[in-house]
Amino acid sequence: MLLMQLQTKEKFAFLELAHHLARIDDDFGENEKEVILEYCAEMGIEDMLEYDSKTFILEEVLKDFKSKKSQKILLLELMILVHADDRFDFKEHILIDTIAEFFVIDKQTLSHYSSWGKAVTALYMQGKLFLQDEG
Repeated sequence: MLLMQLQTKEKFAFLELAHHLARIDDDFGENEKEVILEYCAEMGIEDMLEYDSKTFILEEVLKDFKSKKSQKILLLELMILVHADDRFDFKEHILIDTIAEFFVIDKQTLSHYSSWGKAVTALYMQGKLFLQDEG
């Protein structure tokens, strides 16, 4: 929804960060995979063939998001991924908090972003149910 507004370099950085977040709790589930594929479709890019946590450097990825608007988009969209499996894991909290601190986004704003992400995820799942065949 918002990812189309990112610059090309930001889109690829976002995808790498999304893969990192999805795996940080050691449970890369089907819902998270589906959300990442939706991100790719929205951004018009291919998914990463491989992700290597050993080469991932958070600060380097975050430096690609220079505008406040891009930083907000990054956090808003990551909140959808965080809530995709109905759990906001401790390690996910730490990563999201670290990103917010890096971008100087306060806790209250972050809480609003989390609520938004949870609502979007719930509506997306509801929409999927509407689309299921009934027979």
